Amino acid sequence: MRFGVLGPLAVWTADGTPVGVPEPKVRALLADLVVHAGTVVSADRLAEDLWGDRQPGNPANALQTKISQLRKALGDPGLVVRTPPGYLLRVSPGAVDAHRFAELTARAAAEPGSRVALLTEALALWRGEPLADFADEPFARPVARRLAEDRLVALEDLAEARLERGEHGRLVGELADLVATYPLRERLRALHLRALYRAGRPQEALDGFHELRRRLADDLGLEPGPDLTALHQAMLARDPALDAPPPAPGGNLPAAVTDLLGRGPAVREVRGLLESARLVTLTGPGGVGKTSLALETARRIADGYPDGVWLVELAGAEQHTCPGPDGVTEAIATALDIRGPLHTAVRDKDMLLVIDNCEQVIDAVATVAGGLLAAAPRLRILATSREPLGVGGEALWAVPPLGVPGPEAATSATVRDHSAVRLFVARAAAAAPGFTLDDTNAAAVARICRALDGIPLALELAATRIRALGPDELLRRLGDRFRLLDGGRRGVPARQQTLRAMIDWSWDLLDEPQRRTLCRLAVHPEGCALDAAEAVCAGDGVDAADVAGLLTQLVDRSLVVAQPGPRFRLLESVAHYCLERLDDADAVRLRHARFHAGLAARADPLLRTGDQRRWLERLDADTANLRAALDTFAQHGMADDALRLTESLVWYWFLRGRLAEARRSLRTALDVGGGDPALRATVTAWEHAITVFADRPDGQPPPVRGRALWFLGHAAATIGDMDGARRITESALAGFAADGDRWGIAVCRIDQVSQAMATGDFAAARRYAAEGDRLFAETGDRWGQLQATFAGGTLASVAGDYAEAARLHTEGLRRAEELQLWPEVSYQLSWLGRTALLTGDLAAGREYHERAIRVAAEQGFTPARRYAETGLALGARQEGRLDEAERLLLSVLDWHRDVGFEQGGSLVLAELGFVAELRGDADAALRLQRQGHDLALRGGDPRAIALAKEGLAGAHALRGEHAVAARLLGAATRARESVGTPLPPAERGDVDRITATVRAALGDEAFAAEFSAPAEGGPVGGGCDADGGVQVRA
Repeated sequence: MRFGVLGPLAVWTADGTPVGVPEPKVRALLADLVVHAGTVVSADRLAEDLWGDRQPGNPANALQTKISQLRKALGDPGLVVRTPPGYLLRVSPGAVDAHRFAELTARAAAEPGSRVALLTEALALWRGEPLADFADEPFARPVARRLAEDRLVALEDLAEARLERGEHGRLVGELADLVATYPLRERLRALHLRALYRAGRPQEALDGFHELRRRLADDLGLEPGPDLTALHQAMLARDPALDAPPPAPGGNLPAAVTDLLGRGPAVREVRGLLESARLVTLTGPGGVGKTSLALETARRIADGYPDGVWLVELAGAEQHTCPGPDGVTEAIATALDIRGPLHTAVRDKDMLLVIDNCEQVIDAVATVAGGLLAAAPRLRILATSREPLGVGGEALWAVPPLGVPGPEAATSATVRDHSAVRLFVARAAAAAPGFTLDDTNAAAVARICRALDGIPLALELAATRIRALGPDELLRRLGDRFRLLDGGRRGVPARQQTLRAMIDWSWDLLDEPQRRTLCRLAVHPEGCALDAAEAVCAGDGVDAADVAGLLTQLVDRSLVVAQPGPRFRLLESVAHYCLERLDDADAVRLRHARFHAGLAARADPLLRTGDQRRWLERLDADTANLRAALDTFAQHGMADDALRLTESLVWYWFLRGRLAEARRSLRTALDVGGGDPALRATVTAWEHAITVFADRPDGQPPPVRGRALWFLGHAAATIGDMDGARRITESALAGFAADGDRWGIAVCRIDQVSQAMATGDFAAARRYAAEGDRLFAETGDRWGQLQATFAGGTLASVAGDYAEAARLHTEGLRRAEELQLWPEVSYQLSWLGRTALLTGDLAAGREYHERAIRVAAEQGFTPARRYAETGLALGARQEGRLDEAERLLLSVLDWHRDVGFEQGGSLVLAELGFVAELRGDADAALRLQRQGHDLALRGGDPRAIALAKEGLAGAHALRGEHAVAARLLGAATRARESVGTPLPPAERGDVDRITATVRAALGDEAFAAEFSAPAEGGPVGGGCDADGGVQVRA
């Protein structure tokens, strides 16, 4: 990951894709860490820099919240490290543009031959004023001033180096602009005067000196310094030392016709390789821009080669037209205009050869290049090829596609900075004047760039179609991309004129086993692991034992992309090309489907063991293959295979929060029709239970046992059906116990924690939590350990131990993020938000709940989103933002009613009642609190009933019915005490407020009498009349 402060704060991935860090304080925190990268910044210093004199109530907690948000935004928790007494941004110096700038300017001072190129590269890192978005922040001002001064010094150094190269003509105008901005900077003025003098404008140079002398006298009371005075005297004397130097060395590089977009970091890396290796080969698929990158790199370093930089083009130099090493030698000699023996002519030359398109004569180029490097010790070669030359000492650099936006990018702001988009838009604007990127076409442009894999040639071919089709129609027609991108470029080699020709160029170099392997690999939508490739690609003409070697050959030829794992994938255009040529498609797709069905079956039980993370990651990587396998089974009417595949995957979908995909896939399998009845019943039960998480389904699930039965109970609890959940969980537990299934017993025990809490049996809840924790630790299931941690945090919060609750939920959040279990991440964030509210840190509470909402919304997991919205409403009410609280609560209440979640509805109604009470609307408050009280009584949770009575007390107090309010307060207190959960001090805000009002109205003695009056209506205290009030003595 790379960081930029030479302009507005910016973050990029290794391939140049921008990383968003949206929240201002989080961006400020990152900026502070970046300017001190590699150095520990104390927590106190960070808090001071972020909040200044307006420190939050708990600076340490607030800073930790920002650190967590920053780690989440960066996607790599290891980048921001806690190192007492503060935090450290752990990156290499070269990852920060300011450090890279300093490195390049230092090298420029030490390497006169590369000075211009190095300074040009250094200044190209600048994107505007340093830390422009933090110009007013005290922590940024000194750094920004220092960086701005360093930039001016580099500009002066570059101008001086260019003057030495004889570029005075171009410098006159460039330096005039800088002098106008910095009129009193003497070194800058001296360089401008030299440029004017050498450009044949000595009088203007002398006038410039006199103008500076007047300004110095008028503004500062000073005279020009000795260096500038000496220059003035030299110009008056027409000193020959001021004359221009001789011209720079030659070469045959063509001038750039268009800018090379998105390749700045690549140019820097290739330059670095050429400094340490004498042969550098740029590899990559056709159209990725190997030639353009080689030429741009060569242009930037040309001044470092006294004997020039020379391009040797081998395009079209196939074996029959350029036979063997002699033909390649002749091509190089022709490019250098050498008529004698090549090795003799270059022996003492300090030059760079750019040998382009080596793949057609790869063996011959390898032979010639090896011989030249041995004969000429100062010669360097930069080659481009779709496969390595295989010469000793060769340094390889794979040219990557341009960066493309992610699937979620849909606005101009989120896509414009990606290099593929920049290239496409620039070329489209050239083809269709007036075309611009905006929010109406950004999503289509992003999808075009992704569909074309960020390959520059494909993007340029597509951009020429914008004039006739526009982005949306162009995107729609990419399904037939070879017909669409056929022609449109003149004056370029045939292989660059169409998309098909680009791939034909590589296809023609393959033998039959390589072609068959490539075509069969194309049935994997987003790539595959080696074991899958060996199973699917083997067959007619390809032995399974040969697949790994064939893949290596295809990777070397830039037709297959190797990824960590190892995994192998094709660029989308190559895959389309190969699928057109797959002659045994049905058989290959069935092999593919059966392999991945087997993979899912192997993974399912291991998702409940210590290997959980590894198998989650494997199924993540093969998600597209698993979907394709289900489609294949459905298309072939293979019901049992489809049912078994979805049954194997349902737990994975649940862990990942992909409930919509689970429902859709289970329904697809069931719609095939037929199949084993018992298997259909199990899959139907899973579908029913998954559906419960989104909305209440019609009908009843079929009778099942085991995990599917447990999950039905788990789903019932999620929407508040605690009676049904208890019955189902107990039945599932009996089955797990009979089978000796420790995982099943553990998961039932954890579910029984919330079920026991709902009835006020906290002793049982603690026992269940301890047993579940122990059993999950024995099985190694980290999801289960996360559930146990969650249960422990909840129990700690109920007991008023908020520090322990925060510790456990923070640990739970870490585990959930580590496993990428996003629904769990949302719930843990919400509980941290609740805990922050209870400790009085309302700002942190709001941030946690907002993060929880974003995570849940991204996953489409409605219960977690509604839970977070409820917490956001609690905080809004505490902050006095009653309208916001009411809006959120009404939305949540509608959802509760839609799914029949009465338990949650009682809390929401109580909160709405408190909002009405705080507004002074007694009638609305009483009506809402009575509704909530009725729901709480039906649910039977003593704490919910107590909250409802406290809400009723507030409503009655507002109506002037203080005696009723006092008895309700007493009944609520006794309800909480009856189950051993008295209201902790941090949660007494509403009760204390209402109590103070009632006590003031009744007096201490009368209040005490009413508060302690015996209840007449049930075990929880406080007899309720039909209106939810309390019977009061006359």
